[in-house]
Amino acid sequence: MTADLGHNVAPPIQTSPGYWTSVGARLVRDPIALLVGAVILALVAMALFGSWLAPSDPYATSMFKRLQAIGTPGYPLGSDELGRDMLSRLILGARLSLFMGITPVLLAFVIGSAIGIVAGYAGGLTNTLIMRTVDVFYAFPSVLLAIALSGAMGAGIDNALLSLTLVFVPQIARVAESVTTQVRNRDYIEAARASGASAFTIIRTQVLGNVLGPIFVFATGLISVSMILASGLSFLGLGVRPPEPEWGLMLNTLRTAIYTQPWVAALPGLMIFITSISFNILADRLRAAMAIRS
Repeated sequence: MTADLGHNVAPPIQTSPGYWTSVGARLVRDPIALLVGAVILALVAMALFGSWLAPSDPYATSMFKRLQAIGTPGYPLGSDELGRDMLSRLILGARLSLFMGITPVLLAFVIGSAIGIVAGYAGGLTNTLIMRTVDVFYAFPSVLLAIALSGAMGAGIDNALLSLTLVFVPQIARVAESVTTQVRNRDYIEAARASGASAFTIIRTQVLGNVLGPIFVFATGLISVSMILASGLSFLGLGVRPPEPEWGLMLNTLRTAIYTQPWVAALPGLMIFITSISFNILADRLRAAMAIRS
């Protein structure tokens, strides 16, 4: 599940307030971007206000009402293997599912960007040492590395977040190093060096503004991968633990109901699909909007 760096990274360009205004205007005029943005905002609202939006207690069990069909009175989306309301659990599950999907990418964005920018700007031996170390982790498939790290550290949310962060840091670091290498010899960087500015000042004032955009777009695309990996870890028992509602864990507990209530059992997977594809499309629309040239 490693991303294709050659197709997912926009070339860095010297940005300005007018450039970002153009990017924003293009996004506002893009109906697809607005649609997926609305879907993501709805999911975030579910995550933030799920406790108030849920129509019933998502933890309340009833063995007499287990595996109710979709449309059953009192259970609009049916019930799970313990008789818990699926609608309530899907709404409340957005909290942990989004948290597990977005947090590792945010952490990896900060860490990987710092590593890649330093390596790209320094070049030479420093670049070689940093990037060859990164390549050791990048050589492993994302799925296997996440499972191996989570299995070694033990099940739990904290360990799952740490393992997913370690999976994404090398990918973001490679992108950050690539775009930084492209801009470090631009004329405005050379002018800043000639003026006597320190390396830290040049990176802060000249480099960051021109490389963070492409890195951010790439990281946005990783959220969909993170959602799938986090759900997979929970499905395998390496992430969220029962009875907490989380879409991957719900898929695991409902797998035995696939023959009796297949539509109910498929609902957590549908939520994972909708969320993942929304973030994926949003990253594509961001990338298209940032392709503007002055």
